[in-house]
Amino acid sequence: MHDLTIIEQDQLISQAMERDEPRLRSFIRKRVADSGDAEDILQDVFYELIEAYRLMKPIEQVTAWLFRVARNRMIDLFRRKKPDSLNDPISEDDGDTLEDLLPSPDEGPEAAYARGLLLDALDEALEELPPAQREVFIAHELLGRSFKEIAEETGLSVNTLLSRKRYAVLHLRRRLESIYSTIDTTAKP
Repeated sequence: MHDLTIIEQDQLISQAMERDEPRLRSFIRKRVADSGDAEDILQDVFYELIEAYRLMKPIEQVTAWLFRVARNRMIDLFRRKKPDSLNDPISEDDGDTLEDLLPSPDEGPEAAYARGLLLDALDEALEELPPAQREVFIAHELLGRSFKEIAEETGLSVNTLLSRKRYAVLHLRRRLESIYSTIDTTAKP
């Protein structure tokens, strides 16, 4: 890629925004319940695109790059907003937590790598869920919203939301346990 003029950069940026903005917005909104957070992520992604062009960093496949940046921004958001609820038992009759299935990053590089693989698997497993279950799980577990808030927003009963989350957790647990058992990490105490 040769050095682009400001006008050429602006044209490439404008074309990318026109072409990719609707799909990118939809991609983010499916994963981020709060519309303000979703818009912030979208703006951050396009800001990074502008910065990359201004710093003359070549981007071969702009669309793929935009989605990768969006995914990273969502992960950053989930980590910042990670509620304590991941450490809560999934139900009263079950003492396990979702966090119990993940190796601690404090256990060294192998555990941190395994944790990364499991988080990627979690992302894939979330994609497999029916949208209603995925939305409840993300809103409650990853964004820390209460069932009461979600019920008021959606018009669904708290019991319906609890049921949807329960099915989501069962699916996610099966997926993470099968992957977890194949990863050779140090045993957790």
